[in-house]
Amino acid sequence: MELPALITLIDERSAALRDAVAAAAVPGARVPGCPDWDLGDLVAHLGAVQRFWAVVVTEGDPTGPPPAAALGDREPRGDLLQWSAESTDLLLKALHSSSADAPAWAWWGASSAPLTVGAIARHQVQEAAVHARDAQEAVGRAEPLPGVVAVDGVAEFLQVGVGSLGAWPHRPARIAFAAVDGPTHTLDLSPSGGRLDPAAGGDPVVTVRGPAGDLVLALYGRVPFHNLRIEGDREVLTQLRSWSNPD
Repeated sequence: MELPALITLIDERSAALRDAVAAAAVPGARVPGCPDWDLGDLVAHLGAVQRFWAVVVTEGDPTGPPPAAALGDREPRGDLLQWSAESTDLLLKALHSSSADAPAWAWWGASSAPLTVGAIARHQVQEAAVHARDAQEAVGRAEPLPGVVAVDGVAEFLQVGVGSLGAWPHRPARIAFAAVDGPTHTLDLSPSGGRLDPAAGGDPVVTVRGPAGDLVLALYGRVPFHNLRIEGDREVLTQLRSWSNPD
């Protein structure tokens, strides 16, 4: 997706999170997808994350993360949902003022994902979308991830989330993630780490099939893999879940 489309999705998914929280019958409801958090913690987390990346994009320094002085205060102040909206707006303004190919620091330097503003925006779409779904689930109104978010989310998680973890600590393996509404992506796991769609051929030891949105939620630990159709060695999926340990 182009940067304007990513910006729109960040805006929409962040608003969806706030809409769910505003509709909560119990403001302090626990969040099943993040068991240690209540709804307030979830809002505070996403707002702090968005403020962090707004500074990263604005600073435009690819050599390292911003210093603490540049980050400023990222704790909620005043009305929580208004503070959240302001957090999102800071990120959107920073992205609008930059370009997709502008260099920027990011924590996934060990992966094959680029260190650019476009890659940050792409990741922030997933951050906002998964947490919006967390909020919806907490208030009993869970909705599917938007199709375009879900289809890109499989590859984004495998490239960035898994690709940044370093050496795979188990027997080398390949996993195919086959979306019924999108492409199939192959994850190669070896002492070299996790690689998305390697050029060299090879059969997967396990294939996971299902809607792209369900694949994303399984990768993020929101639903169990056994909710999907699995063909092959299920133990590899257990190992991947333990290793990637998404929050």
